[in-house]
Amino acid sequence: MWHKGTARRLLILALAGAVGALAETDWRRIGGSAFEWRLASPATGPVERVWFSGDGSTLYARTHSGKVLKTSDFENWESAPGVSDPAPLPAPPVARVPDQGARLVTTASAVFALGRQVFRSEDGGRAWDNLTAYKSQSVIGGGQHDVAVWPGNPAQLVVANDFGVWRSMDGGLSWTGLNQMLPNLGVHRILTAASGAAVQVQVGSTVLELPPGSSVWIPAPAAALQSEAAQLQRYASSVGTLELNAELTTSAAAGDTVYAGSADGRIWKSVDGGRTFERTAMPAGTAGEAVERIFVDPTQPRVALAALSGTGPHVLRTINGGEFWDVLDANLPATASAYGIAAERSAGAVYVATEKGVYYAVTDLEAASSPADVKWTNLSEKLPGARATDVRLDPAGVQVYAAVDGYGVYATAAPHRLRSLRIVNAADFSTRPAAPGSLLSVIGGRLSGVRAGNLEYPVLVASDTASQIQVPFEAVGPEVVLELETALEKVTRRLAVQPVSPAILVPEGVPAIYDADSGMPLDARTRAHSGTRIQIIATGMGKVQPNWPTGLAAPLENPPAVVASVRAYLDRTPVEVTRATLAPGFVGFYLIEVQLPTIANFGDAELYISAGGQDSNRVRIVIEP
Repeated sequence: MWHKGTARRLLILALAGAVGALAETDWRRIGGSAFEWRLASPATGPVERVWFSGDGSTLYARTHSGKVLKTSDFENWESAPGVSDPAPLPAPPVARVPDQGARLVTTASAVFALGRQVFRSEDGGRAWDNLTAYKSQSVIGGGQHDVAVWPGNPAQLVVANDFGVWRSMDGGLSWTGLNQMLPNLGVHRILTAASGAAVQVQVGSTVLELPPGSSVWIPAPAAALQSEAAQLQRYASSVGTLELNAELTTSAAAGDTVYAGSADGRIWKSVDGGRTFERTAMPAGTAGEAVERIFVDPTQPRVALAALSGTGPHVLRTINGGEFWDVLDANLPATASAYGIAAERSAGAVYVATEKGVYYAVTDLEAASSPADVKWTNLSEKLPGARATDVRLDPAGVQVYAAVDGYGVYATAAPHRLRSLRIVNAADFSTRPAAPGSLLSVIGGRLSGVRAGNLEYPVLVASDTASQIQVPFEAVGPEVVLELETALEKVTRRLAVQPVSPAILVPEGVPAIYDADSGMPLDARTRAHSGTRIQIIATGMGKVQPNWPTGLAAPLENPPAVVASVRAYLDRTPVEVTRATLAPGFVGFYLIEVQLPTIANFGDAELYISAGGQDSNRVRIVIEP
């Protein structure tokens, strides 16, 4: 069954999602500011103090970073600048302390001991009740810092700890978190970011991952951080103790070329994979400033950029392998310490995460040019007013991801794409090969015509920032040369084409998966049920039978079937594919219907499809009984 409601939603995704979402810097948040940690509810970063206003109408919290926030509905938080936390009451003498090293907090109704757990005593410490333990573990996490009691009812408690803010309405018998909307996720780095793929970030010494379609971060293996730490230690040994005299803070590599930066503003370069290093010539003013991040071009390692915090220069560029560095600060705010940097050499685009937000500039990354010609544009108008701790381009160079201190991760279309056409898969913005019948997005301009040889590639929709085209069913690879026609010029781009190249549609990171009976979209809020059928929207499935004209919407009844052998996998286990056809009423989209097993592992699951032995991108769905 193919629902009209599903069709309408898919039309919006196909047109507005694939093209309109790529207009200007309209940031959208990726996930929330909380993460799952097998606690009573989602957690967030450390909170040092909590207290109520005198009448109990407002709850205040001071985070580990010093920000004071407030809430009146115990869900939505906002900044409370200028509010100071009250002085704690002196702790009275108690008969005993239930946990070695626990800190005592006095309230009007009881004495609390805060350590690995939260304890309460109403008789001067002779007897203590553990309010947070379950099988020796704390249901709200460890590192308790503060407790507040609502003035109107001593059974209503709020606790601040290393995992955020927690509330009990029944004197500690049960707990829930107040962290879902608490802007206290201290993302230090964006480790991986791509539309339709899991986004990974570093929060302190923890790695968090956001699966596609999810709104809550989950813990991920920290192997990458451990490997990086070991690598920095090895590089430090190669630099040599007498030469270094400072901590190595960051590194970046392309092939055998490695750049390493230190906490006192120096950068070394290696051309033998990090076995030996030579110091590069740093510009004046960098001494004593910390090198926070280095970008090196993966194909031209002579091109590198560095972001520095402190009061001196903040953005450095080299195009000759570190023989000298240019200062690109230009019109950046003088106090804008830089913490992250990303670039695309071919477009000359540079993005920097600073104390004052995210900035973007265009400069020559191929040849020497005057640093004075660099003009930075502030992209943070629609971001929360907090420092940006990192910035990253996706692998296709069409989206920018930014980490905003306390608020999590945001993404927007890369503005430099308006200067340079880039062809990506319309389903997930990847650079995977095309297939006959598949949809492509051409980022960066309005197309009036596309052809390769004697084949026309229909332009299905176009705007000033992006266009969507379909690959003819007659197209044959392994490579074609596209002639792209705009109002100003004709340009050519090479395109890899193979018989099948499946990709599940993931507009704005949420996979296009629907309940086959109701037509309702399945996402983090609407779950799939075992034993039911789901419908997956994809592209790149290749030729169909009977043949169908390129550029024509598939029929609503008896749409052509996919020729290639189609399989589906749930957590890498094959599941039944009941049909695979063109999506009725649409151009370039395919509909794959899957029967979920009656017995399945419930919860978060990985789903992907294959066609002709070629695997699609991986997406996540949540399955319930």
